[in-house]
Amino acid sequence: MTAGNLKLGVDIVSAYNLLPKDGHGSSSPYVELCFDGQKFHSTTKEKDLNPVWNESFYFAISDPAILHSLTLDAYVYNNVKATQSRTFLGKVSINGDSFVPHSDAVVLHYPLEKRGMFSRVKGELALKVYLTDDPKVKPSVPLSAPSATRHTFRTLPKHEDSEKHNHHPPAAVEPLHQGTKYVVDEMKAPEAVPPRIVRMNSPGQPLDFALKETSPFLGGGQVVGGRVIRTDRAPAGTYDLVEKMHFLFVRVVKARDLPSMDVTGSLDPYVEVRVGNYKGVTKHLEKQQNPTWNVVFAFSRDRMQASVLEVVVKDKDLLKDDFVGLIRFDLNEVPFRAPPDSPLAPEWYRLVDKKGDKIKGELMLAIWIGTQADEAFPDAWHSDAASSIDSAAASSSLIRSKVYHAPRLWYLRVNVIEAQDLVPTDKSRFPDTYVKAQIGNQMMRTRPSQARNFNPIWNEDLLFVVAEPFEDHLILTVEDRVGPGKDETLGVVVIPLNAVERRADDRPIHPRWANLEKTALVDVDQLKKDKFSSRLHLRVFLDGGYHVLDESTNYSSDLRPTAKQLWKPPIGILELGILNASGLHPMKSHDGKGTSDTYCVAKYGHKWVRTRTVLDNLFPKYNEQYTWEVFDPATVLTVGVFDNNQIRDRGPNGANRDLKIGKVRIRISTLETGRVYTHSYPLLVLHPSGVKKMGELHLALRFSCTSLVNMLHIYSKPLLPKMHYVRPFSVMQLDVLRHQAVNIVATRFARAEPPLRKEVVEYMSDVDSHLWSMRKSKANFFRLMSVFSGLLAVGKWFGDICSWKNPITTVLVHVLYLLLVSFPELILPTVFLYMFLIGIWNFRNRPRHPPHMNTKMSQAEAVSPDELDEEFDTFPTTRNPDLVRMRYDRLRSVAGRIQTVVGDVATQGERVGSILSWRDPRATSIFVAFCLAAALVLYVTPFQVVAGLAGVYLMRHPRFRHRLPSVPTNFFRRLPARTDSML
Repeated sequence: MTAGNLKLGVDIVSAYNLLPKDGHGSSSPYVELCFDGQKFHSTTKEKDLNPVWNESFYFAISDPAILHSLTLDAYVYNNVKATQSRTFLGKVSINGDSFVPHSDAVVLHYPLEKRGMFSRVKGELALKVYLTDDPKVKPSVPLSAPSATRHTFRTLPKHEDSEKHNHHPPAAVEPLHQGTKYVVDEMKAPEAVPPRIVRMNSPGQPLDFALKETSPFLGGGQVVGGRVIRTDRAPAGTYDLVEKMHFLFVRVVKARDLPSMDVTGSLDPYVEVRVGNYKGVTKHLEKQQNPTWNVVFAFSRDRMQASVLEVVVKDKDLLKDDFVGLIRFDLNEVPFRAPPDSPLAPEWYRLVDKKGDKIKGELMLAIWIGTQADEAFPDAWHSDAASSIDSAAASSSLIRSKVYHAPRLWYLRVNVIEAQDLVPTDKSRFPDTYVKAQIGNQMMRTRPSQARNFNPIWNEDLLFVVAEPFEDHLILTVEDRVGPGKDETLGVVVIPLNAVERRADDRPIHPRWANLEKTALVDVDQLKKDKFSSRLHLRVFLDGGYHVLDESTNYSSDLRPTAKQLWKPPIGILELGILNASGLHPMKSHDGKGTSDTYCVAKYGHKWVRTRTVLDNLFPKYNEQYTWEVFDPATVLTVGVFDNNQIRDRGPNGANRDLKIGKVRIRISTLETGRVYTHSYPLLVLHPSGVKKMGELHLALRFSCTSLVNMLHIYSKPLLPKMHYVRPFSVMQLDVLRHQAVNIVATRFARAEPPLRKEVVEYMSDVDSHLWSMRKSKANFFRLMSVFSGLLAVGKWFGDICSWKNPITTVLVHVLYLLLVSFPELILPTVFLYMFLIGIWNFRNRPRHPPHMNTKMSQAEAVSPDELDEEFDTFPTTRNPDLVRMRYDRLRSVAGRIQTVVGDVATQGERVGSILSWRDPRATSIFVAFCLAAALVLYVTPFQVVAGLAGVYLMRHPRFRHRLPSVPTNFFRRLPARTDSML
């Protein structure tokens, strides 16, 4: 959009079920819009609690750069003409981050909010909010006299307007943007203090598989216990989450006036950059005496053992490349550059021969020493690849670090209702019809119509997953089953997805009639159109009110709906520093020795990141840092390590698969705000021979909260968008849709450069987590037993009391029991006070590190070879005979469902156990405070009053119930479970 013409459009559509305010059971409402110092009024609807306006207003946007910090406020007032006053009916506030272009805008019904603690409101306001740069649309013109029944415009006083426009976020938050790699401090940390390593072992977990807390030097100081202990040489405020690495950057821009080398007078030049044993080479350009390359080479300072840099220009030849000229540089004279300094300007250097005499030709270069925070770092050719790959062009595209953004996914609903006037080939029989719907590789079909006539009825819903930008067409084909294995096409409807209506809430979508096209071909590009009277009645729309589950719900990294106008502001920033890996197992053989070419992939929300590939190194150092915006703490960050198999000995069409080395999952809610977590995570992978440790991955994490109130408020909100509860999906539908979504994301990432391969996307998304496994079933069973072990312990304790095993304890229990029977009003305060004291007591033993995969709990240590063979067997099975295969697959499918149910039950019990365990420090703080307040309230409130109110509330009329989950339910669903530790 053009920034100069950018305007905010607001369509005031209607309101519903407003609160009566005039004393006669009605109100005379109007809407007041406020945005960027401008104010407009709608017309007044006399005595109407369900008014309809359909009025449009356009606000001028003074500075689009601060649009994200602005807010649109819509106030609903009751116009009291008798007293020339107004009463408040409710308000709606919409953040600038949720504004979308006009093509994406839909009508949303916003619930009216209170203005103060004691105000009383109800009802909804329907608005359509969008951005437009259409030059034909002009901002609304201000009127001279404001009136409650006319549109008015007001500009805020100058000091108010300037305050709003000069508002900036705090300095600590301002530089935190997505995809940013932070600048590291230039000072080296003292090497005299070794890093502290603390092993933290779970019960029964082998020590080698345990998490380790480390104390590395990250930029400005050493991390100890989650805090940075600064050094004398590092000024405050300059540390980061990665260790600083120095690189020698050489930018080869272009050359001019190069001499002719061949007899024909032509020249095929290329540049060779040499530092000691490391060499980087550009592409050769045919017949160019003034070539342009614009390539950046990065040489690690830690591996350089030379003091001279040589830049050599050569002429490509069939037998032996000719020397053209060179330039030498003393590395001690190379300047240091660190952002935010501007990039170093390249200069022309005169070529010299091998004796040092000047010759014809010049080369434009820029040479500096920087860190991984340099802008040139991601796209540079790295010296790590020099020993294995001679061509910069062949390696740079496959080893670079990149940021990927997953496409925005929508659910496409196709409601096939009926057909009219079908014309079969054989008119002597009634057709046996069904409808086949296809989008790209996705295909679904309805059941055959029960009505055997020329006007069949289906009324079935078909669900698909589609991604923006919409490139495919929806093809609906009416088929007639003529005989076994023989179907006849009766008509086709082709609908472009760009023309499909979008919906962000549960408002009804009206069906439409579509003309069927008679054709013998289904190919949209080769349709032979033959108009006739057959029609298809259907309802098609894109549903953006859901969160499209592209991964397992237990490990979901994003819970927002698809429609951007439903998004809420972020509650914090997640920073991840991928430091290094150590002790990796060799994944391939090269030059007679085992080696690995590893890279890391981190996934959170729609943003995926990939580090550069470090070649031929079992102890790679990445030291790359990335950030994400956090919208919900009940989400999981996933980091995986892979071996790049696309560089050496590539198969046909790059068919070699990237091998998985291991992954780490970290739930955001288990991280304390502001603390720096530095741990070494063991990379555990289950192989057909058993569980193996493939190495360790060293990460640094920090979760920064932008608003503590907003984050605590999130715990009272539903976990998923509203549509998941209003119109829920079945388990079978979710499995199919998730499989479609993962395939779409993998296809899009495969088209990037470098591509993120399908096996990587599937491994990061836990695509096979729903499949049957005897090991997983046993693990979930023992999880369930662990949950109920608390109840068994209480029963055993009570049995000991009854058997007078400990007389003193038994007497005390009898006294307490008689006391509570005599004063029943003390039962609930005592229970809540007891839970409060338990929570306070457990605070000192609260977990101090994120959870990690537990091989003991996952039953990965004692699994038998036969069970492993079953788990790694393909689905469907490859075992013979065919009858056994069919029964075996059916058994695995049913057992997989049972496994999921048992795991879900165990998850609920584990959430109960985590309330007072400080696993999620914010949730435990909320519950402990609630217990204290409840104990005090219940102490002064008669028990009969509490019991009566509770019973009346539980048996309240459905009119007073809400379709969304209650606040306690939302709080409970956000509590962490031990699923994060499942392998």
